[in-house]
Amino acid sequence: MWGQAALVMWWDMAPDIRDEFEHWHSHEHFPERLGLPGFQRASRWADAAGGEGFFVLYELATYEALVSPEYQARLNAPSDWSRRMMPHHRNMVRSQCRVLEQSGGAVAGHALTVRLSPVADASAPWRENLRANLRAHLRTLVHALPLQAGLTGAVLLQTDTPAIAPTTEQAIRGHADIAADWVLVVTGYDAAALTLLEQGPLSRDSLEVAGASQGTTVGAYQLRLTMVDKELS
Repeated sequence: MWGQAALVMWWDMAPDIRDEFEHWHSHEHFPERLGLPGFQRASRWADAAGGEGFFVLYELATYEALVSPEYQARLNAPSDWSRRMMPHHRNMVRSQCRVLEQSGGAVAGHALTVRLSPVADASAPWRENLRANLRAHLRTLVHALPLQAGLTGAVLLQTDTPAIAPTTEQAIRGHADIAADWVLVVTGYDAAALTLLEQGPLSRDSLEVAGASQGTTVGAYQLRLTMVDKELS
């Protein structure tokens, strides 16, 4: 991961709009975002099973990039092409995050994303202990997994939504954005290695044993495009 923060998003895109979406996202939206202060690298991934889902990762120099005047201005003045595309983003999950732990590389041919929360149905002292135990478990995974054959990197993110007013882009999408709580992203060059993770240590059952609440969401994705700010010059 480059930097101290990240913007991560998931959404579905219908097949009949996918070609135009990827054209727009590659040739207008990514360059537009990477022209903003603090936006360093952008990656787009598609559902590995051929479904409608996409996963997008922006790596940010600092958390302050999420609240910069330039970024807020862009969110409130989308281009005409963006206005046409925004309503097609279905089931949007959008999380503005701080990097908690990381190891290895953030970009490879394949990625597994895990959206999870610690168990919440406990008294306050127990809840804090559960959060600490789960974070310790995830920290161990972040530093161990990239050393395994077929894998290259892992990062643990925590959502920290800035207190800003709803934006024009949100209004065009027609709904308030849902946010994840904690996000674990594991990357690798071997899809089978990530499948084994999804069936083993990163399965819902395994994570619940470690202290995650029910409702963990796991998704497998293939890289479609990665772009860095330096490529714009």
